[in-house]
Amino acid sequence: MSDLDLAYTPATELARRIRAREVSPVEVVANSLARIAEVNPRLNCFCFVYGDEAMARAGEAERAVIAGKKLGPLHGVPIAIKDLTPTKGKRTTLGSFAYEHWVPDADAPIVEALLGAGAILVGKTTTPEFAHSSFTESPLWGITRNPWNGDLTPGGSSGGSAAAVATGCVPLAEGSDMGGSVRIPAAFCGIVGLKPSFGRIPFTILPSQFDQLSHFGPLARTVADAALFLAVTQGPDERDIQSLKPALDIAIPPPASVEGLRLALSLDLGFYYVDPEVAANTRAAAAALAEAGATIEDVELRWTKEMSDAWYGHWAVYLAAFFGDKLKDYRAVMDPRLVPLLETGLAMNAVAFKRLEFVRTEQWKRLSPILQRYDALLCPTMALPPPPVGGSDADYERVDEAGRLHGLDMTAVFNFVSQCPALSVPSGITATGLPTGLQIVARRFDDLTALRIGAALEAARPWADRRPPV
Repeated sequence: MSDLDLAYTPATELARRIRAREVSPVEVVANSLARIAEVNPRLNCFCFVYGDEAMARAGEAERAVIAGKKLGPLHGVPIAIKDLTPTKGKRTTLGSFAYEHWVPDADAPIVEALLGAGAILVGKTTTPEFAHSSFTESPLWGITRNPWNGDLTPGGSSGGSAAAVATGCVPLAEGSDMGGSVRIPAAFCGIVGLKPSFGRIPFTILPSQFDQLSHFGPLARTVADAALFLAVTQGPDERDIQSLKPALDIAIPPPASVEGLRLALSLDLGFYYVDPEVAANTRAAAAALAEAGATIEDVELRWTKEMSDAWYGHWAVYLAAFFGDKLKDYRAVMDPRLVPLLETGLAMNAVAFKRLEFVRTEQWKRLSPILQRYDALLCPTMALPPPPVGGSDADYERVDEAGRLHGLDMTAVFNFVSQCPALSVPSGITATGLPTGLQIVARRFDDLTALRIGAALEAARPWADRRPPV
């Protein structure tokens, strides 16, 4: 049996206790592995667990503490890496039979940074094939389930990472976000997920160095842990031509005051149908920030479904460019929900693809004046509570008679203005006990304000002690 109090201890506190010799890295990592053994058979959040290696690393970490050596900010803290991100000498399958036996010969820079800070990798987490979906279900590894209700999805594509963090298997896990793949599962699992400003964390795992959708980000249970992850993994890094410099001076924990901030609130972004409980929790979270000293004003963003459709077209081309060549040999064993996406991307011509930027430009023209007047925009992370497993994003693409999109995520459109950081934090619980998320979108490259607002909401309405029934 695992020690649940230790399992749910934040990374910042674990690192402090390890440095103070109040707890041993061996004890912490052994407890993490015990918790994984309890949770994984039910949720399928890990596809690989490195028990023996992790315990050996924990022993090395313990000896370093005893010897009084210089310790990194994550020394002895167990972490998980998404099975999309290359790890040296360890299989990285991307949730696909096409990469079932791929063993990278180098770590991605984000993995280098985390391990260099002293973190101990205990396993890799499940992802849908090529991270294409909001449902973490892959032909290779099967279905990952929500820790609050196993009949429901944890979201995707970093659903394995989110479920692992939400259940105390690890305090921190890495995710990637091209259309919400960090924020979606954060909202559905009741934890914190950050899409940093584009270029903040170096991203080198694609054949192209010039993509502008892709972000790495943390899944965590506290805003302070997300800030620590960002501090450790941020660039600049010359291997990524688009990585930002200089590095931010990130306070840990972030300041939790919103006194004097002006925050815009949009429940629907102009075109979404939003579940009434999601809307009510969003307003309640905004009210808590107002009580803490922020000025909150409703705004009309005037975005349209055309913007969501444009992101979808871009996403289809993205997937087709990077993975479309796998159709020839692997179509029969691919996720059947992925194949039409690849075919759509392969069919789009270059002029049509370039014209998607016209829509993206209009998005910015409508958001920019709001962010000039306000420090950040608040909105729901997801339009709905977690849906059942076995579905797809396409199941949630209905326009009603009022012209409202009955969609699932409200995240992908913010990858089209990727320079703006977007943080998802818990906003409340539905009547059936399911978590919902508030999305905090700050000005370009202003990750610190997004973290500050999230920290203020966490201080006003603490969620870290909330544990799913697993």
